Order: sequence, then C-alpha cells, then structure tokens
Amino acid sequence: MVQKLVIDADPGIGDALAIVLALRDPDIDVVGLTAIAGRVSGLVATQNIQSVVDCLDPSRRPRIGHSSGTSPALRPPVALDGFSGLGDWDVPVVGLHRRHESPRLLVEIVRDRPHEITLLTLGPLTNVGLAAEMAPDFFDLVGDLVCLAGAVGVGGDVTAAAEFNVTASVETARQVLTSSALKTLVPLDVSRRVVLSPDQYRRLRQLTSGVIAELLDGLLPHWFRMHHETLGIERVVLHAVTALASVTQPQLFRRQDMQVDVEVAGQLTRGMTVFDRRREVGAPANIEVCVDVDEQGVVDYLSRLLTGP
Repeated sequence: MVQKLVIDADPGIGDALAIVLALRDPDIDVVGLTAIAGRVSGLVATQNIQSVVDCLDPSRRPRIGHSSGTSPALRPPVALDGFSGLGDWDVPVVGLHRRHESPRLLVEIVRDRPHEITLLTLGPLTNVGLAAEMAPDFFDLVGDLVCLAGAVGVGGDVTAAAEFNVTASVETARQVLTSSALKTLVPLDVSRRVVLSPDQYRRLRQLTSGVIAELLDGLLPHWFRMHHETLGIERVVLHAVTALASVTQPQLFRRQDMQVDVEVAGQLTRGMTVFDRRREVGAPANIEVCVDVDEQGVVDYLSRLLTGP
C-alpha cells in the first residue's frame, strides 16, 4: 500500500536529498512539501523545494507550502550547506507557483485525508505548532507525526544539551512533542550514526546519470568538503535521510516508548529534550523514540533509489 507523506523541511542539502529520495520512492505518495525557516530563510527554503521538484519533474507533483519566515536568531551549529542552502548546485531561478502558506496547507491536507497522512518534520516545528493553533483537531487528524529532533543521551548540537530543531522554537517544540498526536522521534543519537563515505559516494555516482547525476554533482562534493573543513570528518552525516528511512523502512530501526518533555527555562539546558524512562514511578509514555538503526541498511536504501529507474 502506497504511503501518503508530507515533508516539512528547511533545505539544506540533507533535506533536499531526503526530498529527492521520497519523490523517487514508488512506495510513497508525496502529497505535500512545506517550507519552514530554519537552516535557511523561509523564502530560500520555499525556492529550494520548488527547484528540486521542478528539476525532478515527478509524474505526480506534490502541493508546496510557502514560508516567508526569517531564520531563527539561533544559528545552526555549523554551516555545511552554502549560501543558497544547496551547495554548488546552480539552483534554477523558478517562479513560485500559487502560494499556499505552509501551516494552512498542512491543515488542508490532513482535513482532506484524515488519519491517512504521515507528517515528517526535518526542521524546526513552527509550522506544526501554527497548524495546531489554526485547527484544534489537527493532532487528531494526522495519521503519524515523525520528527527529526532532540537527543536522548548524546547531548546537543547547538549547545551541550540542546538540538537545533528543538531549540529554534522551544515553546512550540514542547507543544508538539507533548501533544496527543501519534509521534515518533528520530534523535541525534540515531541520525548522526548514518554516514556516507567518499568511497561509497564514488561508487554511487558511477551508477547515476541525467538529472540525478546533476543534483549529486551540485550537492555532495560541497557537502563532503564542508564536513571536512568544519567538522574534521571525511564523510557526510545523513540526518534527514535517516528520518525518511524511519518512515519508509521501519524494519531498519528499533524503537522504545518513552515520556518526553522539553526544558524551556533552564539557563544551561533550554531546549533540552528530557526523557523519563522510569518504569515504576515515571509518567506514561507519550512518544516512540528510535534508539537503534541499521546504518548500512539506510545507505543501501539511498543507493537503490538514486540508481534505480
């Protein structure tokens, strides 16, 4: 059965790569792509989403949600994506189609298809929070909410305690992650484990052609270079691809039910995702958390989709 998916993203090379995979996955119907300000501004995120879709020109085009928001005052931990957000790719200047604000589009989609939509968030949770304010029944109408956010036991990436997608809008993150929605969290503990090495990329690139080769040439060499220069590692980390795979390839992940809250007031811990896993006196679980992943399985999934027909 084809899975209906909406992706809320702030591309960014990693998010763009995940969008490419989702649009090429025959088992996914990408109903919508909504832009959010995060690693890039809302306008740049919208343009990047539109450019990727126009470049791939899928037979079934998703609805696109527009964002005019500015990037959060909090900057990403490292600048990996370049000025345009998409590395060295010569991003086509595309005319934005009829504009639909992202939160309003999210509401329209879940009301059109109640309980059918999986919503995957790859950036800050602002759009989801605004959609819930517009429609009090929003969380009840979403089929599943999967968030690339937070950290369980590895610390943060923008502070010692906090992860970017949560910290960029702390109060909204708390509202969303403690909501009544059926939720899955893909934390840093899991997403940073999935990497692509230069050798793997070279083998992958040899098997691609056409528009996919053009996209890879524009995105990945820049990404490898910036991972080396800013992080000192000879590989790229596939956070967003891992989050997508948690939706489409659930057999690659082990999950655990937990109870989560978000620290909104701590001087040193603001934005920290706090998990209560005490069995005897802890609060009831309110989220499912990915705690383990088959790293090679995710890389194989990426390779299949990029090299397939």
